[in-house]
Amino acid sequence: MPDYFQYPEKNTSPMNKVLFSTISKKFIMALAGLFLLMFLPVHLAVNLMLLKPDPEPFNKAARFMATFPLIRIMEIVLFAGIVIHITTGLIIQIQNWLARPVGYAGGSKSETSFFSRYMIWTGASIMIFLVLHFFNFYFIRLGLVPGNPDDFYTVAHNLFSIPAYNYIYLSCFLLLGLHLYHAFSSAFQTLGLNHRIWTPVIRIISLIYSVAIPLGFGIISIIIWKFR
Repeated sequence: MPDYFQYPEKNTSPMNKVLFSTISKKFIMALAGLFLLMFLPVHLAVNLMLLKPDPEPFNKAARFMATFPLIRIMEIVLFAGIVIHITTGLIIQIQNWLARPVGYAGGSKSETSFFSRYMIWTGASIMIFLVLHFFNFYFIRLGLVPGNPDDFYTVAHNLFSIPAYNYIYLSCFLLLGLHLYHAFSSAFQTLGLNHRIWTPVIRIISLIYSVAIPLGFGIISIIIWKFR
């Protein structure tokens, strides 16, 4: 049969493959991101114990998280979520740069596009902070860095007494807030959970979440730094 009587196969063009690949990566990144969003309030609740004058509650919680089997499994899942989220985010950003090597010549940009454009940089700053955080705490627990793994209360208070550490800490959580504001709502949009009623509600929740979580961590830092 002549070629002109044959119908082309659907969704086999390179453009469709690239589009499907990008959507798949965004879907995976959204799922990993939502999982990480659930972890932050738990981490904040534990860190609030640092404000107690008695170090035992925080140290007891730290020991529980380090020894309880289910927590250890969730810790592995958490690390996997961080790696997946960061890796897919980098791949998507590199694909976007390669697809559009020249920036916009002009025109107005929406608020959403503003946060979206800088997600890679806010995410990179958070990754740097995570490395620093793991170095100061997780690596102590592994015995790779000097420190007492049974007294993370003192380790944390000593770190928060260093001005430079507080500047880095507060700056990273400020950038985390910007990252969370866009990430929270865009994750639901990526998963196709758009609704004329619930989408505005999700945006309000994302705003509250992106302010409350960094503010909570920041208050802990400032109180220990300035008043302890």
